[in-house]
Amino acid sequence: MSWGQETVDTIRDLEYVRRRLGDEFVGRERAVRLLQLAVVCREHALLLGPTGTAKSELISALARQIEARHFSYLLTRFTEPSEIFGALDFDRFRQGTYHVHTEGMLPQAELVFLDEVFQGSSAILNTLLTLLNERRYHNGARAEHAPLVSLLGATNDIPDDPGLTAFSDRFLIRLLVEPVGGTDLERLLLVGWQHEARRLAAAGNEAPSAGGGTLTVDRLTRLSLRLRDIDLDPVLGEHRELTRQLLIQGVKLSDRRLVRSLKLVAGAALLRESQAAQPVDLWPLAHIWTDPADRTTVEEAVHAVVEKHGGEPAQRRRPDHEILLDAREVSAPLTTDRRPSEWSVIDGLHKLGALSRELRGHQPVNTQTETELSRIIADVNVLLDQFE
Repeated sequence: MSWGQETVDTIRDLEYVRRRLGDEFVGRERAVRLLQLAVVCREHALLLGPTGTAKSELISALARQIEARHFSYLLTRFTEPSEIFGALDFDRFRQGTYHVHTEGMLPQAELVFLDEVFQGSSAILNTLLTLLNERRYHNGARAEHAPLVSLLGATNDIPDDPGLTAFSDRFLIRLLVEPVGGTDLERLLLVGWQHEARRLAAAGNEAPSAGGGTLTVDRLTRLSLRLRDIDLDPVLGEHRELTRQLLIQGVKLSDRRLVRSLKLVAGAALLRESQAAQPVDLWPLAHIWTDPADRTTVEEAVHAVVEKHGGEPAQRRRPDHEILLDAREVSAPLTTDRRPSEWSVIDGLHKLGALSRELRGHQPVNTQTETELSRIIADVNVLLDQFE
């Protein structure tokens, strides 16, 4: 069996979108691939990270490339359910029927983006539980079908609240989005300024169109049906052994996540235009962790398997001396300035922290470089004492 032309065309249109967004958002290639995988597999994805890392803008940019009924909203503790699901029909309510007008609201959307997704009230999140898992919205006494393809969420962190566990588990795919910082600063500034220039040029014109229209939900749906044609037999052994090792190490993964992770593997194979999954297609498993504390363990285990079978490394490893050079460039103006501002010291510590995490990801760790970087961080940290 071979893929039909429509399937191949849709896959290649998705690849075009992936490359386009990858060029537009520096250092976000993995995030783009995961969001692409989410809409193909009809699963929900969560981007975590500090403010200013383009999480919201990236999701919005992807949505503009898909012709779909969109819904997006920034949740706060004070958001009312009616702002998300629709207003109550008071005329019918007076006649004894509870009914919500859902036109144009989340229950009728195909692609949804919720920013600060965990900030919603319990009334909102509990309603979303059924909608995300079963694609049904209980409108009064009736259960209405929801045409939802994927809900894409963004948050600064996952709250440590047992009451949110069930809702959090609905997001099969997770990615920690960290600042690009010094890892690709020159390209970040160049591409970022080009993006801002386009915004300025459009400021005096009419609002831009909501979508590029390269893909439709119908085409994505037909592509998703192809997932069932993927042969997973070649990877079941590796998948089973990998997940067994993670569970032995105490990684928390629900049965639901383990079963649905196979869909992500099938999706990775499909997007390669392959009819049989291979161990290199296990890469999405690096993003199915539940507890952020397990993230590094899961990523390292999955990346080891994928790289062993010829897959791409998770990240291009920079030489240790380049990381140390960046750290010195960050610290030099702070330690030589007699009175650096508090903001500049804090910003410098954030950048040094990112460099430290990058270095710790290297195996084996260069202890000499690690010691030098720790000394630089300590020297900058001392500068905070003058602001107390």
